[in-house]
Amino acid sequence: MDIVDSYVSKIQKKMDFPGRIGDTVNVSVRFQEAGKERIQVFSGVILKIQGKKSTRSFTVRKISDGVGVERTFPLASPSVEKVEVISQAKVRRARLFYLRNRKGRAARLKTIAASKK
Repeated sequence: MDIVDSYVSKIQKKMDFPGRIGDTVNVSVRFQEAGKERIQVFSGVILKIQGKKSTRSFTVRKISDGVGVERTFPLASPSVEKVEVISQAKVRRARLFYLRNRKGRAARLKTIAASKK
């Protein structure tokens, strides 16, 4: 039972998701390439968070060379190394799909001043 308890506690720590919708985050993703394992950072705005408990996932959108790229990450996945919040934004929607149709300054979100710890 100790193995199961340690796995469940590890997942529970990941369930404390640091970000909210509209936040700009860096997601460190672990993957294998040519037999070697490395970490790649995907940074962008959180468009949506869905699911409950262990099936929770979130979608991050970034602009790469003028093309919008969205990626959905399962929160309990072992490939997601860490999620760190870069900046927070004030939004009035639960899903930010309207950002798909906007470019440049129109796609900006109103940022919240970072509180000093």
